[in-house]
Amino acid sequence: MEAFEILKVAANAVNERKARDLFAVEVGEITILAEYLLMATATSSTHVRALAEEVEAKLSEKGIEPHHIEGKATGWILLDYNEVIVHIFSREAREFYGLDRIWSDGNVINLDDILVSEQED
Repeated sequence: MEAFEILKVAANAVNERKARDLFAVEVGEITILAEYLLMATATSSTHVRALAEEVEAKLSEKGIEPHHIEGKATGWILLDYNEVIVHIFSREAREFYGLDRIWSDGNVINLDDILVSEQED
């Protein structure tokens, strides 16, 4: 599966579970870490875990497993799918770490173009 397709599945997974402040950025031109980063904010620690589990489940259905997962017991879970890194934050963690600002030099992805509305399902 291409990196952009992984991003689409992950973005739709967190969107379906009511993540807030979705932000996706293409960073392949400025780092070797990944092609895309996806960031989402959860409303509670339970929601952080639920969003991460949803991303894992949706990508696993497509045969894609994470290379690495960090922070399962914290307010920030990182799911590393090699070309795509998904960051799921509590509001406080997202504000504290400010990754949106750090990666703002990348090409911001218009998520309206890739999110499936409930009516399209």
